[in-house]
Amino acid sequence: MYSGRLVFSQVMDHLPYKSFARIVNKYSGDYKIQHFSCKSQFYCMAFGQLTYRNSLRDIIMCLNANQNKLYHMGIRGSISRNNLSNANMNRDWRIYAELAQVLISTARKLYADEKFSDQINEPVYALDSTTISMSLSLFPWAEFRKSRGGIKLHTLLELPSSIPTFIDITAAKPHDVNILDRIILEPGAYYVMDMGYMDFTRLFRITQSGAFFVTRAKRNVLLKRRYSLPRDKSQRDILSDQIVFAEKESSYAKYPAVLRRIRYRDPEEGNVYLFLTNNSDLEASTIAALYKGRWQVELFFKWIKQHLRIQTFFGHSLNAVKTQIWIGVSVYVLVAIIRKRLNLENLSLYNILQVLSVSPFCYDGLQQLFTDDRLHEWI
Repeated sequence: MYSGRLVFSQVMDHLPYKSFARIVNKYSGDYKIQHFSCKSQFYCMAFGQLTYRNSLRDIIMCLNANQNKLYHMGIRGSISRNNLSNANMNRDWRIYAELAQVLISTARKLYADEKFSDQINEPVYALDSTTISMSLSLFPWAEFRKSRGGIKLHTLLELPSSIPTFIDITAAKPHDVNILDRIILEPGAYYVMDMGYMDFTRLFRITQSGAFFVTRAKRNVLLKRRYSLPRDKSQRDILSDQIVFAEKESSYAKYPAVLRRIRYRDPEEGNVYLFLTNNSDLEASTIAALYKGRWQVELFFKWIKQHLRIQTFFGHSLNAVKTQIWIGVSVYVLVAIIRKRLNLENLSLYNILQVLSVSPFCYDGLQQLFTDDRLHEWI
């Protein structure tokens, strides 16, 4: 039964507090802290994410304007721009990175019943990265190009739930393909990547692990056909389906096995794509559908850049930037958890965030807030 608590407080109820306390103790986050704990820091930053605040000053002014509600929100001690800025700069960002991983683990269990297709029961992941531009004068450690800085957000997104299972924040200069060395591969899983990740050594590592990959072939890669697979003539978009191997000796030494090459024509745009995979069992049309599903990670990047505060940073140190990004990811996953726990599948994450952004100080029940008939008329 609803007890008349603030909407923001009800959202924070879905945090795993025991795990959060364990992580804070692990990194001594509250060591010698008397007034502004890691929990209060997370609440302030999460409030900024949920309500689209543009700066630390914006967050503090909005919260202090509702001073009589801070205790009921779960924020203890006096809050100020200086307190929040120092916390972001000095408290270990790994506290919030590990909290995000705990939330991701919870979300994956909740969305475990969602499968990519009837033909595929194993996990399907889309891998990609996005560059977040930064000013070199404000972030001198983020060297990218002569005139600007930047960092990269590498993400392994589970399909179709759009839950990020792996996230890494790196400098913008190194090539994307290097991130494959840091991913723990799951046997039987499918990894869908763009041509930027095509590296024979790393692709062979995926094959050796018992996993599958789907990627686009680069134009300059020389592959020799060994034989063609029988093709369903009713699938006119599949132009060819062949077993191939690397023609150059140096390439074959890196990938000493056969590959499957599928030439596919997009029926909507007419563009022709060349896919490479190490899976020989799935239908060619399913391989094409797997690669098409990769666009969900592009939409994920677009979504979080538009609706979470990860492009305008509230602090200039690397620790502050990573803290803000990981808290933003935590808020995204937390909303996904709430969506599943409250059976709000008819609403998108964007719709849920829209409602939460204007109602943190309301006393409506969270379930009631999203089941109001008028809400569905507006959406």
